[in-house]
Amino acid sequence: MVAALVGAGAVLVTGLLQGVAWLIEQGLILTDLPRPVWLGPLVGWVNALVVGVPVLLLHRWVPRTWALAALLLGVLSTARAVPIQHNTGYLFLLAGLAGAAALALPKPPPGTARLVPWAVAAGLGVLTPWVCLAALGGALETVAAAAAAAALGWLSTRLLGPGTAVTLALLAGGTGLSGVALAALVAMPALGIPAATLARSPAAVGVLVGFGAFGPLAFVEPVQTSVVLGLRDVGWWALVAAAAALAVGLLFGVGYRLGLRRVPRRWIGTVAAAALAATALTGCVTIGHPGMYGDSLFVVLKVQADLSDLAFLPDVRARRAEAYRRLVDVADRTQASLRRDLTSLYLPFTPFYLVNGLEVAGDPAIRAWLSQRPEVDRVLLNPILRPIPAKASPLTGRLSVDGRPQWNIAAIGADKVWATGVTGPGITIGISDSGVDGNHPALRAAFRGSDDSWYDPWDGTTFPVDESGHGTHVLGTAVGSSGIGVAPGARWIGCVDLPRNLGNPASYLRCLQFMLAPFPHGGDALRDGRPDRAADILVNSWACAQLEGCDADTLRPAVSALALAGIFVVAAAGNTGPRCGTISSPPATYRDAFTVGAADRTGQAAGFSSRGPGDSGRRGIGADGKPDLVAPGVDVVSALPGGGYGALAGTSMAAPHVAGVVALMWAANPKLFGDLIRTRDLLTRTATPVPGGAGCGGAPDVGAGLVNADAAVRAARSGSNG
Repeated sequence: MVAALVGAGAVLVTGLLQGVAWLIEQGLILTDLPRPVWLGPLVGWVNALVVGVPVLLLHRWVPRTWALAALLLGVLSTARAVPIQHNTGYLFLLAGLAGAAALALPKPPPGTARLVPWAVAAGLGVLTPWVCLAALGGALETVAAAAAAAALGWLSTRLLGPGTAVTLALLAGGTGLSGVALAALVAMPALGIPAATLARSPAAVGVLVGFGAFGPLAFVEPVQTSVVLGLRDVGWWALVAAAAALAVGLLFGVGYRLGLRRVPRRWIGTVAAAALAATALTGCVTIGHPGMYGDSLFVVLKVQADLSDLAFLPDVRARRAEAYRRLVDVADRTQASLRRDLTSLYLPFTPFYLVNGLEVAGDPAIRAWLSQRPEVDRVLLNPILRPIPAKASPLTGRLSVDGRPQWNIAAIGADKVWATGVTGPGITIGISDSGVDGNHPALRAAFRGSDDSWYDPWDGTTFPVDESGHGTHVLGTAVGSSGIGVAPGARWIGCVDLPRNLGNPASYLRCLQFMLAPFPHGGDALRDGRPDRAADILVNSWACAQLEGCDADTLRPAVSALALAGIFVVAAAGNTGPRCGTISSPPATYRDAFTVGAADRTGQAAGFSSRGPGDSGRRGIGADGKPDLVAPGVDVVSALPGGGYGALAGTSMAAPHVAGVVALMWAANPKLFGDLIRTRDLLTRTATPVPGGAGCGGAPDVGAGLVNADAAVRAARSGSNG
């Protein structure tokens, strides 16, 4: 009775502590705070002490292996000092720690080998849900996962004895980074039941535990268990697979306890193992995701195109054409040697020009080789999302609109501009986001159309679609009809850069390049671009955080080039306020981007709106302070997929207001078209002052104030700077 209570308590405490650690980690990510390297090891050792001390005190009544397992939980947790972006390194370190522990502990008697095929059968059984519902990472990462799983299996052979399920729960508590540990905690303890039956063969137990650990370690990427991706993405499917593996483990446990009272003939287990292997393979081919989905690398070259003299070209169209020509020329010239070497090594790559760089399929060894090349400035991780069985349903709206201006439209005076006959005709707004519902009645007529107005590098769609809803809502606020959009007379083009809420440098650049030089479906960005069809204004309600592979300067050349080409780049400030310095991820941090915070109905900065200052101080167009100004970002009603409307909040909702206002300004005064310095000056000078609000770094939380479409357009028409 005492053992049962202590065992249940040990499992419960381990689950709670590891769950709390994951929640703390998610909180740090959502509030844009760094994850301390000591967090994982500290929680692990606290877990080890909280479980191990009572077990030692009650050693007469509980299995002694639990105390050893608790100690090993702390030892294995030490590997969690590795950042979650470097899962391959973590897995190799975990393998080393587990292997060293196995070597240090006494070796058990060999036992019978006849049970090993039965262990393989059970192992394949618990692996099958992972094969069917998840996907492997890269080759080296998978090898590292196999090494770690094998080492954990080997270590488990040193911990044989009563209470195996509790022992495995404690080992699982020290296994895996971030949400992977939670998946392991769900899946692995149930293996204690079949392991108890197979205990006559330590090798069989090791094989079984190795298979059980391989599932979560190989098929789940720690970064992708973040709530940033949503509640029905990789993390959700990892828990589903873990629950299924738990059920399979229990079934095998019951079956083996009833059927393996005697040691069976080896061939029976071999047949069972072969049958289960065939089942797993069939599941992988039919409903799973065969293949490997490892992270790639983004290689930034030292030489970046110099476009500084383009500002002296008076014709904006000519400026864009020259920018495209130079950018492509620099990329072709400086990447030539690297492209040849990558081709000779059969390493797939994609060249980019807006930032002179390449996306390369490679592992840490390839990264080290690339970093040593003379033309390379730095090599960044480029995370690739693993596929999931089914995507979450897009947002849908139940609100209705009657054509009258929404509160946010009236709050900035856009309806007053419409009354003068200006709605933004002749101006094209480009959106890079989750997608757009091109059939939405508020957006359909404004789509520019033709073969170069929509780019979906993920699914290859040829007509605008949105599997999330975020992009549809954002664009609706910029150009939507029926009273929801600031510039309903403007046209739009679109690109999918964020279908599942986590991107990478390459995915963001694909869309930014398309905005400068659109190309037809199936075209080549470097060969088929049409800068004469560029978007005039870009709305970017996204940020490329460190978790996605970006550093502070990754996208700086791209945003600078777009600005010098006369394209107005609007960026959402972010939703990690109200702390100062939370405008921390590009492109919102750049001076060449016009950064927009969110205001509520009173005009005050919304509590969630990120604060500045947000730039490293490098020279560029625009003011030092961030945000530049604010726009309505609370209870904003706009379009959602399926033809409906709904209210959302965020700086994502604020940014498109400013994109729409710029469209109105340029339509009202074509001489202002492409003149970013004057446009920015008019926007900030005509903003409605917002009283109060604490400042950050000498700049107010609301920047210049609340954007004022009416005043900005009147100033644009008069040619006034004040």
